[in-house]
Amino acid sequence: MTGRRQTSRFAGIRSLCGAIWLVLCLVALLAPMSAFAVNPDEVLPDSALEARARTISAELRCMVCQNQSIDDSNADLARDLRLLVRKRLTDGDTDQQVLDYIVSRYGEFVLLKPRLSEKTYILWGAPIALFVAGALALAVYARRRAGKPTGSSLNADEEAQLKDILGK
Repeated sequence: MTGRRQTSRFAGIRSLCGAIWLVLCLVALLAPMSAFAVNPDEVLPDSALEARARTISAELRCMVCQNQSIDDSNADLARDLRLLVRKRLTDGDTDQQVLDYIVSRYGEFVLLKPRLSEKTYILWGAPIALFVAGALALAVYARRRAGKPTGSSLNADEEAQLKDILGK
């Protein structure tokens, strides 16, 4: 009898592990994979420059797709930006100079991670301000709620029963 319980317990564990494994495999197969849109004709022969270009491209937003980097986008504008980044790098610009040049032409929106500046204080400070405002509102609500009675008042019969119980 004990052997059957252990066997059925292990069978249940095995089937659970199998189900988890199946779900993980399906998630891995169905998960969107990042397809790099960099065409072979765009790749620089110098691997160090290409690595720098990929790093910079990962920081730049596709202005057409808006939620993809220019490395991940197949849009024509993204291709133009990738070529521009590579041209500036082959001309001898530093990574920062390339980013500054692109930002000067397209604005701060082209950066996937905006810089902290006078123009972006609200963008960076808004989550903190909203969190503080929410915490203050919650504190005010809790304080107001603490002063209110939670039960209903007693009627005359209940008050008389309570006095009898307390002996008054």
